[in-house]
Amino acid sequence: MIYELEDTTKVVELFKDWQETMIYSCLQRVMGKVFVTNAIHPKSACASVGCFAFFAGEPDKELVLSKPQGFVIMTPQNDSWATLIEECYPSANKVTRYAIKKDTLFNTDILEQFVNKLPQGYELHEIDSDIYDRCLENPVTSDFVSSFESKEDYLKNGRGKVIIKDGRIVSGASSFTRYNEGIEIEVDTVPDEKRKNLATIACAALILRCLDENLYPSWDAQNLISVHLAEKLGYVFSHEYVAYEVD
Repeated sequence: MIYELEDTTKVVELFKDWQETMIYSCLQRVMGKVFVTNAIHPKSACASVGCFAFFAGEPDKELVLSKPQGFVIMTPQNDSWATLIEECYPSANKVTRYAIKKDTLFNTDILEQFVNKLPQGYELHEIDSDIYDRCLENPVTSDFVSSFESKEDYLKNGRGKVIIKDGRIVSGASSFTRYNEGIEIEVDTVPDEKRKNLATIACAALILRCLDENLYPSWDAQNLISVHLAEKLGYVFSHEYVAYEVD
């Protein structure tokens, strides 16, 4: 049987040394949930937030099979968990993701230079109540806000910047998730506005916003393009890791 764990301190050791802010979000009970098969003395756990699920401890088939509805990115703590995921979901898409170091010291002068390169005809805006609603109208921008339980939750805990042209959101960077000490960045640009450095500008603006509040803007890369953008902004690549896309 699957239980949602209320006292997440019971599984902190299971996730020990796993530097992933989305796990922090769940353990700190800021957002997301932790699931176990033994609520008293858990030996296995799944930290689930947004479309991500992180499996730690002793491999547990029941936990893996109890995935939420829809698309999920499953991340195994080790090879044993990876093997179990492959057994449970033979059609899962095995992918390589790229971890970025969590101790970046940013050059704010460079970030401000990026922001100042916003092209004429484009406007940079904070994600407020109105723009929150507009983000949900487009699949490209919906992930800027959709991991949060409500608009009120996002406006309180989320942080985001979007670029608007002719009344349309064309690019942005936002908090995919929030943890006590910072955010996990989500960035995207509509297809017809790519290759204009808009993502760089939006990310730079969001990073500066976070630094003003002493929040850490964490970055995890889906692909090498994301790694290169991160490095352009001052981040440092850490290592590759395996994940499974399950639909």
